[in-house]
Amino acid sequence: MRISEILAERSHVSRLQFLGECLIGCWVIALLTFSGYVLHFNPAPVGFLFLLVVVCEAILCGFWQASVISLLACCCLDYFFYPPIFHFTVADPQDWVALGAFEISALLVSRLSSRERLTSYEVKLQRTAMEQLYELSRSTLLINLHQPPGPQLTHLIQRIFSAEAVAIFNVSLGACDVAGVWKEDERDLAKDCYLAQADDEDRATRTSRRLLRVGAESIGAIAIRGELGPLVVNALASLTAVALDRCVSFEKESQIEAAHQSERLRAAVLDSLAHAVKTPLTAIQAANMGLGEVGKLNRTQHELVALIDEESRKLSQLSNRLLQTAKLEAEELSVAKDEIVVEELVATALAEQRGRMSGHPVEVSVTDPSLTVRGDRDLLSMALAQYLDNAAKYSFVGTTVKIAARESHSEVLISVHNFGPAIPITDREKIFQRFYRGEGTVHVAAGTGIGLSTVKMAAEAHSGHAWVISSPNEGTTFFLSLPQGGGGNSE
Repeated sequence: MRISEILAERSHVSRLQFLGECLIGCWVIALLTFSGYVLHFNPAPVGFLFLLVVVCEAILCGFWQASVISLLACCCLDYFFYPPIFHFTVADPQDWVALGAFEISALLVSRLSSRERLTSYEVKLQRTAMEQLYELSRSTLLINLHQPPGPQLTHLIQRIFSAEAVAIFNVSLGACDVAGVWKEDERDLAKDCYLAQADDEDRATRTSRRLLRVGAESIGAIAIRGELGPLVVNALASLTAVALDRCVSFEKESQIEAAHQSERLRAAVLDSLAHAVKTPLTAIQAANMGLGEVGKLNRTQHELVALIDEESRKLSQLSNRLLQTAKLEAEELSVAKDEIVVEELVATALAEQRGRMSGHPVEVSVTDPSLTVRGDRDLLSMALAQYLDNAAKYSFVGTTVKIAARESHSEVLISVHNFGPAIPITDREKIFQRFYRGEGTVHVAAGTGIGLSTVKMAAEAHSGHAWVISSPNEGTTFFLSLPQGGGGNSE
């Protein structure tokens, strides 16, 4: 309950209580009057005793009760102690002085007493609020992070703060969770607060609404109905925002960890599969070579043997690529740091992809024949061959594939350009992820989504980079930047 309302209720005591408190004071005054008269006290000590009674009445009961007692005390002094005794002489100045002293004392003491009670009650309320906020902060650390946080938080807040009703709108889930009794048209109060991006107070319904902020970002809103001060509601909203943000962070971490576990499992399966394929593949290649040496094969049989040889080589390359990718991911592959002539590297990759590039003219442009890179020859040859394989698969029939290499500052920049379907901006980073294939390429050519991820890992293993630019008019260009060797000339 608010302090002002509590004090208002305390000031409006019932008539019965008022009369009872006045009667007690009157009995004390009567007792002191009787004692003083019997013992023949002078007016001074009796007046002092009456003043003490007035002060006690002001402290314990209040100003109006003390005023009644002070009036009675003045009458008793005038009638029993001031001469002429047993006569009222209200016009006597000493009566007015006594009455004034009593009233001023009652006023000052009652004000000081009220202020002290107010301060004491404020301290009590603040201590209670701090205890409630501490309990809420401790309870939020124990909520089940695998369950939606909204229902748990609303019930916690309602229980701890004895609120009539609580509603929390969570933007990340798009849900508004409620606890307590809300009218049908009040269930979206928290959501409306978030949409308005403004806090507010409704004193008529005792409902407070606050935005839930983490830094400068709003992550939701809370509406609470009950006897809570603005400072408590603000602190409560801050704790709720921290709890929601913690749940969102935990969910993201769980998703990332699940994705990593899935990726590790898939990589382990493919690694095992690649190892398992190597043995029967070697037997197929050996048997195919034996068929070619037997002789007396007709044209169709020669074509079939050549087809088996070509496809088995492709399968061998794929197995090697899978094994190298697994080693790169596990950081088990030791990357050599040999000095490699770029022209020879391009020639090796072209020779490996000779069959794939048969339908496309190839242009090679190496600005400096002595240009070299430093790295692993087999790994870089595989990466460049993958770029050429990609260009062959996704180029328009008969278009030219251009290979270029030049020095750029302290790196060597190798590019493979082709004309084909443009790669959307949203896919240009994703295509270098393992097993990812853009929607526009799935039906254009067969693939596994492994090759470009291998290129990226090979580039990063050499402290280089791999990226792509693409447009419908200019075509698609894949880039590979590598550390320069010692053979190139500086620009």
